[in-house]
Amino acid sequence: MESFDFGIVGLGVMGRNLLLNMADHQFAVAGLDLDIEKASSLEKEASNTHQVKGTTSPEEFVKLLKRPRAIMLLVPAGKPVDAAIGTLIPYLEEGDIVIDGGNTFFPDTDRRVEELSKKNIHFFGMGISGGEKGARFGPSMMPGGDQKAYERLRPVFEAIAAKVNGEPCVAYLGNGSAGNYVKMVHNGIEYGIMQLIAETYDLLKRGYNFDDDSLQKTFEEWNHTELQSFLIEITGEVLKKRDDETGQRLVNLISDRARAKGTGKWTSQNAMDLQVPIPSIDVAVNMRDISIYKEERLKASTLLPWNNPDNHDHAGDDAVKEKIKNAFYFAMITIYAQGMAQLHVASKVYNYGLDLEEVAKIWRGGCIIRALCLEDFRQAYKRDNNLPNLLLDNDIARSLIDKQGDIRTIIKDAIDKGVPAPAFMASLSYFDAYRSAILPTNIIQAQRDYFGAHLYERTDKEGTFHTQWD
Repeated sequence: MESFDFGIVGLGVMGRNLLLNMADHQFAVAGLDLDIEKASSLEKEASNTHQVKGTTSPEEFVKLLKRPRAIMLLVPAGKPVDAAIGTLIPYLEEGDIVIDGGNTFFPDTDRRVEELSKKNIHFFGMGISGGEKGARFGPSMMPGGDQKAYERLRPVFEAIAAKVNGEPCVAYLGNGSAGNYVKMVHNGIEYGIMQLIAETYDLLKRGYNFDDDSLQKTFEEWNHTELQSFLIEITGEVLKKRDDETGQRLVNLISDRARAKGTGKWTSQNAMDLQVPIPSIDVAVNMRDISIYKEERLKASTLLPWNNPDNHDHAGDDAVKEKIKNAFYFAMITIYAQGMAQLHVASKVYNYGLDLEEVAKIWRGGCIIRALCLEDFRQAYKRDNNLPNLLLDNDIARSLIDKQGDIRTIIKDAIDKGVPAPAFMASLSYFDAYRSAILPTNIIQAQRDYFGAHLYERTDKEGTFHTQWD
C-alpha cells in the first residue's frame, strides 16, 4: 500500500497506453477500471509487472498511491468526469491531485477547480495530443492548474512526454483551465490544417488532374520540405493504403461525410466571445457541417453545374505543384497565427499567464499539429514574448510576402475550376484584412448610427457622435 507513484482511472486505449508508458520509465503505476477484464489484464501487458497494478475497487486504488496522490482521469468528457471524481472523493485527502486528461470544455474545468479547492484538493485540466501511439511512446501534454502542485507531477510527465532535441513536449502552462484551453485551440488549428490539406488534395485531383500515384508522391515529397509535419506525413500514408478486399486505394472508398467531436466548434464559439477573428478555423468547422448534407449535395451537383472552361491537363506539372506548395505554406502559417492570437487574448482575459514560446515548444513533437514551422514560431516568441500575432514577426512576415503571389494564383484557379477552396480563401482574406491600414467598416458604423443611433467615432476628433441622417 502507498507504494505507487501515479494512478490512472479509465483503462481504455489512452489510459492503458499512458500507464504502460509510465511503467516503461520506471514509475510504479496503478490503474482503475470498472471493467474486470481491463483491470485484470493490465499486468500481463506490462514489461515491469511488479510496477503495475490493476483494480476495480476505488478504495483499493487510492490506498495504493503515495501521498500526495496523483490521479489522472481518462474517461469521456462531461458527466463521466464528475462521476469519476465523485467515486474517488470519499478516499482522497487534502493535497491530493486529480488530473482530467480528456478533451474537456474549459469552463467545466474551472468549475471543478473551484469545487475541489474547497476540499483542498488540486484539480488539473491537461490536454493530451498524439493519439494512441503518442500516449504509448511520447505525447505532447498541456497541463494547467496550481503551479506548486505541478512539481509533484513534473518528473512523471517530463519522462513520458515526446522529446525534441532532448526537450520534453510538456510544460506547466498556467492557472485554472489553461491546459484544457490550449488543447482546445490546438484542436481548432488541427481542424484548419486538415481542411487545408483536403482542399489541396481536391485541387490537385479534380482541378489539375493529378492521378493517385502523383498525389501520393507529392505529399510524400512535401514532407521533406518546409511543409514537414505529422498531418502531411500521414496524408502520404493514407493515399498509399489499398483496400484489402478490392485492391483499390482505400481513400477512394471512404465516405465524404466528416464527423467531429466538438472541439473545433468550441474554439470558434469562444473566439467569437473574445472577438478574435479565426476565419480559417471557422470555415473548417463549417465544411465538416456541409459534408453531412450528402443527399442535398448530390441533388445540387446536377442542378447547379459549372462548365469548366479550363480543362487543361496539369498532371505532373512541377510548376503547378510548387505554386500549390507555396500557397499551402502561406495558408498554414496564417492558421497557426489565428490560433496563437486567440491564445494571446484568452491568456489576458482568463488570467492564464500563458508563455506562447512554451506552447510552440511543446507542440513541436508528440502532438497532431507538430510541424517544422513551430520552431520558427518559438523563435518569434523568444524575440518578443508579448507578440500579439505571428504575422507581426519580421521573419515570418517575409516568408509570407514571398509566397502571397502563389496563393492568389491558386485561389483564382480554384474559382475558375469550380473547386471549393474556402480555407485557402479565408486565410488570404485574413491576411489582407489584417494588413489593411484602412477597412471599409466606417460605412458599417454609419449604417448602425443611421438605423439605430448607435453612435460612431471620428478620425479628426475625440469622442462619440450621432448624426440625424435623414
